[in-house]
Amino acid sequence: MKTVTPDAISYSAAISSCAKGAEWQKAFALLFAMRRAALEPHSISYNAAISACEKGGQWQRALALLAAMVQTTLELSAFSYNTTISACEKRSEWKRALV
Repeated sequence: MKTVTPDAISYSAAISSCAKGAEWQKAFALLFAMRRAALEPHSISYNAAISACEKGGQWQRALALLAAMVQTTLELSAFSYNTTISACEKRSEWKRALV
């Protein structure tokens, strides 16, 4: 039987699936599993995890992920910012998004 080794694309797809189901805990776990597997998450991975946090009402985690993106060389997109702002707004923490 042939085994398949997950790569950054398969991890990102799984994180995106978690986002669609508002499974922020699983999205977070997959994002960190990428690092343990010596795979560097890219902006698509982070954006999908931020989206999962937004849908799961985890505004603090969304902000933390955005901050982590800033500390890397990853390019932040309008999606990165808008989804994080939306996560804050949904929990009446819109003022946090202004910082």
